[in-house]
Amino acid sequence: MSEQERTTLTAIRYDDGTITYPGHPVGPDGGEPVEEIDLSDCTATVVTWTTSTATPPGVPEPNHLAIVEFDIDGEPVRAIGQLTSGDVEIGDRVEPVYCEQLRDPEAGIREADSQEWDGFRFEPVADDS
Repeated sequence: MSEQERTTLTAIRYDDGTITYPGHPVGPDGGEPVEEIDLSDCTATVVTWTTSTATPPGVPEPNHLAIVEFDIDGEPVRAIGQLTSGDVEIGDRVEPVYCEQLRDPEAGIREADSQEWDGFRFEPVADDS
């Protein structure tokens, strides 16, 4: 995987207009992938969130998680991921931020080299009002 691929949050648009994250070889209605969409420069809205205090090995505790929704050309695209803060509410705006290490690779039960440890968290966007 290239460095560029690792630092983008890529959704896929299918020939029927639907968009999914993560992308799949076939769309929800059988459509073919036709375009990659980088969500890493977009903002999203918190649909719901929770805090986990019983985390997997290597995941910081507490672990704040959210389902967020991007609006891409009028098409809703949802993603789930960690938050950078537990100070959020439903309806808040967030943006994806790249994180080189979402969890401690030495604390897991898998070999550290057997999987990727980077990804994106969602960070609340400052309210300019």
